[in-house]
Amino acid sequence: MEGGGTNLEVKNTKSISITVKFSGRSIAITTPQDSTVKDLKCLLQPLTNVLPRGQKLIFKGKLLTDAMTLRQLDVVNGAKVMLMASQGLHQGDGPILKEAKSQPISRAITNSKPMNETSAVGVDKNRLERWKVTGVIGLSRSNLKAIPDEVWACESSARVFDVSNNMIQELPTRVGCLSSLQKLLLNGNDLSDKSISWEGLKNLKHLVVLSLSQNHLTTLPSEFGELSSLRQLYVSHNKLDSIPAEIGLLTQLEVLKANNNRISMIPTSIGNCQSVVEVDLSSNLLTQLPEAFGNLVNLKALYLSNNGLNSLPPTLLKMCLQLSTLDLHNTEVTMDVLREFEGWGAFDERRRLKHQKQLDFRVVGSTEFDEGADKN
Repeated sequence: MEGGGTNLEVKNTKSISITVKFSGRSIAITTPQDSTVKDLKCLLQPLTNVLPRGQKLIFKGKLLTDAMTLRQLDVVNGAKVMLMASQGLHQGDGPILKEAKSQPISRAITNSKPMNETSAVGVDKNRLERWKVTGVIGLSRSNLKAIPDEVWACESSARVFDVSNNMIQELPTRVGCLSSLQKLLLNGNDLSDKSISWEGLKNLKHLVVLSLSQNHLTTLPSEFGELSSLRQLYVSHNKLDSIPAEIGLLTQLEVLKANNNRISMIPTSIGNCQSVVEVDLSSNLLTQLPEAFGNLVNLKALYLSNNGLNSLPPTLLKMCLQLSTLDLHNTEVTMDVLREFEGWGAFDERRRLKHQKQLDFRVVGSTEFDEGADKN
């Protein structure tokens, strides 16, 4: 195999091994010679992140058509096939390139005071007292590498802790002393799986909002299911490959945003989250959703763009009677497929009504603005 490609084998007594050239990579695949071009594209989907309908396969200068078999096209053992990807038809964040490039997080530094080498902020007494009185600890965009020790002195008086858009590398167990905390914003930092103390987090029994987006998480541990009061969970732009089954314990959850990860599986326990109103799973590696999605009777918005989905749970439109936003851009689920679902008519009416309301709101808003401008 050239270039460290990936092997994907389908057992068949009459199989052939071919090499697919894509973005500087060589992908080795073993497949039956009677496979169709469409079958080959489906095999390539998880290896390249390119949806089948966005793939163009070329062999000996000829564009291969989906319905024909490799045998009919004289694609033999050892053949080399070129793959070209159409712009925009990708699952996840896009095609898997030769070398993964991390996306830098822009962090504007608004604190005018210079930091020392450890980036530990000295908190004056007045500021600490203000935190205790207001219950709001605001340290976003402060160029922090560590959480100042003075924060823990707030203890049960803290309700909101915002340390977003810094360079925090550790959330210690001491976070558990902020026992009355309702809102914890940790997005846009340098947190990894091992640097977060979930033992401390799970003691925050009043936590309603938790934001861990734009970090380096690859998994959520079982302890996160103990955040029983959680209503909003933001874990987008990490490296998560799945949502754990403990999501089903968050029965008060209303918003789940886990877009731009590497998630390939959603547990059936998601059906227990019947309070959920909005779910964003766009730009992941999903090929299917569990039927339990039909249990989300309060669901209003579901974002699934840029995934490898080719079907949806059959009860989704029938049971989710408040659903009015369903984003399926750059998936294999077409409008023709949706029209076959039970409940399509009612969903389509809700969708059109919401769209019209948005248009009306924009028209009214622009009219008021114009009138105000005329008066001046």
